[in-house]
Amino acid sequence: MKRIFIAFAIEDVRSRDFLVGQAKNDNSPFEFVDMSVKQPWETDWETKCRARIKTCDGVIALISKHTPLATGQLFEIKTAAEESVPTMLMYSSSDRPVLPSSLNGKLINIWSWDNIKSFINKL
Repeated sequence: MKRIFIAFAIEDVRSRDFLVGQAKNDNSPFEFVDMSVKQPWETDWETKCRARIKTCDGVIALISKHTPLATGQLFEIKTAAEESVPTMLMYSSSDRPVLPSSLNGKLINIWSWDNIKSFINKL
């Protein structure tokens, strides 16, 4: 089973919960172990977050209107790139927010079982 880190803005925790729930559905064509940070670390969080991301097979980043101001999520996405951990950016809703410059030009997938399955199967 693949270890997946889910990068999300804290305001989008319900989307993260939904994604994790989808993976547990009997009809789901994919499965993974959720390695996302569920509670903020009080100290040395960047070092701890980097260590966790490095242990993962991949990162799914849920992109929403909250992403541009989600400094923690943007750090997680940047860290995954620095550590060469495969990352899939995926819209968490039908909204298409103005993206931060660090995400300009990057492919952002539509949330679908096929897209998630394809990403996980390639890891």
